[in-house]
Amino acid sequence: METTLNRARSRTTAIISLVASLLAIMGLTAPAASADTMRERQWYLDRMQAESMWKVSTGKGITVAVLDGGVDASAPELRGKVLKGKNFKESGKDARKDPDGHGTAMAMLIAGSGRDGQGVKGVSPDARILPITVFGSTKESGTNSVPALAKAIRYAADSDAQIINMSLGFQDYMVKGGASSQLRQAVEYAIKRGKLLLASTGNDGESGNYVSYPAAIDGVAGVAAVDQSLSRTKFSTSGPDVALAAPGQDIPIRCTNGEPGYCRSWGTSQATAIASGAAALIWAKHPTWNGNQVLRVMMDTAGKPTEGKIPSRYIGYGTIRPRYNVLENRGKPGPADTNPLVPAQAGGPSSPSSSQSPSPSEGGGAKDGSPASDTAAESGGGDDGSGALPWILGAAGIVAVACLALFVVRRRVTSHR
Repeated sequence: METTLNRARSRTTAIISLVASLLAIMGLTAPAASADTMRERQWYLDRMQAESMWKVSTGKGITVAVLDGGVDASAPELRGKVLKGKNFKESGKDARKDPDGHGTAMAMLIAGSGRDGQGVKGVSPDARILPITVFGSTKESGTNSVPALAKAIRYAADSDAQIINMSLGFQDYMVKGGASSQLRQAVEYAIKRGKLLLASTGNDGESGNYVSYPAAIDGVAGVAAVDQSLSRTKFSTSGPDVALAAPGQDIPIRCTNGEPGYCRSWGTSQATAIASGAAALIWAKHPTWNGNQVLRVMMDTAGKPTEGKIPSRYIGYGTIRPRYNVLENRGKPGPADTNPLVPAQAGGPSSPSSSQSPSPSEGGGAKDGSPASDTAAESGGGDDGSGALPWILGAAGIVAVACLALFVVRRRVTSHR
């Protein structure tokens, strides 16, 4: 989609002349027939101690609104989990359809069933998904989605959904005048209704580092991405809008844009969805809390940067560690009527307590100001945040791609999705 909207779309540079160079540049290997299960590829679930958390909370009773291009309700991992929702871009079309697969991939990261290890397992496997379409299926319908996003946020605020996941963003020049006012008012309305809003900060960390909306709006938790070492990724957009960080590197998702199978992916879209799933686990354990309180606990228990001041421009108040609340009941919810990210009248956001010491094994190893490891940074390369190719590639497929790609392709999309 060649538009100026962001939807965690990653820049792709494919230089392919030989099969060997294809594999080296894209960081891909053809796995053996006895490849590990999808669940084993979801490294972040183990880092979060998900299996232990699921004995206490699975997200049951929590609904997450996914504002995206729709969610495919027929996807095996999501069957029975997707509500009706609404399409704000193409009237009459079902929000339970997904032309390019991005919204479906995000929904799986939040609430996927896993299909006995063969499919994507969500952080909150018993949560439900409310699909709300804010991007159309055609290029023309996607050129001006800010008004649709504002309407979608209000719709989600009036629904039974507790969490509003926005794995998307718009550059600041698109959010001006009336559009800016509509979006900000919608966010304020949702916060007053007790909702928790999370949005991706963007994938422009190495090229422009553009401000992204709605992550830049007060009260919205902007989510950055960290890699398997829990250090910030180079692609993740940094700045004062970053509230939290979550895993966003080497994340398995169902391939987008019609590609079969599952792909290795990277992006702040994925990080946002994983953070939304973590929030659902906490909220399901504390059903009387509201969005402000869940967010405050997430900030309070996050793995803090080991260097620099807090909040860090790279990982905000830290990397999510839901187990500290789900398993150990740490974190202070604080007042329900105060959003910890909205500046108080006296100035400055109301910061959570810093009583939790970072743990090297879960989120505390992120270094403010330090680059991500070269190995992690190299593995990203997929458009739409979906990886370059499916994991399972036959030799014939690799050769075919190499033969068809004896030229350099550079695709520049100005935003993330």
